[in-house]
Amino acid sequence: MINFEALFRISYGLYIVSSGDRNLGNGFISNTVFQVTAEPIKFAACCNKNNFTADIIKKYGAFAVSVLHKDTSIEIFGRFGYKSGKELNKLEGMKIIFGETGVPIVLNDCIAYIECRVVQTTDVGTHLIFIGELVQSEIIDDSKEPITYLYYRQVKKGVAPKNAPTYIDRSKFETSKKNILLKKYKCGACGYIYDESIEKIKFNDLPADWVCPVCGSEKSEFFEIDN
Repeated sequence: MINFEALFRISYGLYIVSSGDRNLGNGFISNTVFQVTAEPIKFAACCNKNNFTADIIKKYGAFAVSVLHKDTSIEIFGRFGYKSGKELNKLEGMKIIFGETGVPIVLNDCIAYIECRVVQTTDVGTHLIFIGELVQSEIIDDSKEPITYLYYRQVKKGVAPKNAPTYIDRSKFETSKKNILLKKYKCGACGYIYDESIEKIKFNDLPADWVCPVCGSEKSEFFEIDN
């Protein structure tokens, strides 16, 4: 038996992982960044093979990680988490600096960043794990708390994109009888789906000022769809 709620108890942060140079750059929202060694200091970042950023990291051999705070705007999550760099220049209009390796570092809603040079890449099936040795790190804003994946789910009502390592396709598992009466609602602006079988709160019980976690559309923009 798989209890999905147990998986959500594993602690994660939320970050923008970016790579490239002044001519070509991209980034994506990641909840799988962690330190793996202390001497020398190395970090791991997990990236779906289908992500545009995966090819860029392989090409440039370096990546940066921007640590996001609790009040990060939904526009940041929408831009870097649900849109493809193959179709959109995600870095355009963003506050960017370039690190010692030349990679772009996103400072929007960032409280700290690290920059790493790739020393090892591990293929884990659908994803690649990039191991990078720390090149530099900096605190941008010491007054705000980093956002966690749990906070993102429970407070901002966000869900993991399909390319995320923690994405769960519940259709592959048996649906319990208690979910039969639960509904789905779709955002008329961006297509985000609020699934009551995943969330703990029914859509009609959400506060009136609740907005789409992807594009920021008001609750009234959502409509019920068939399960």
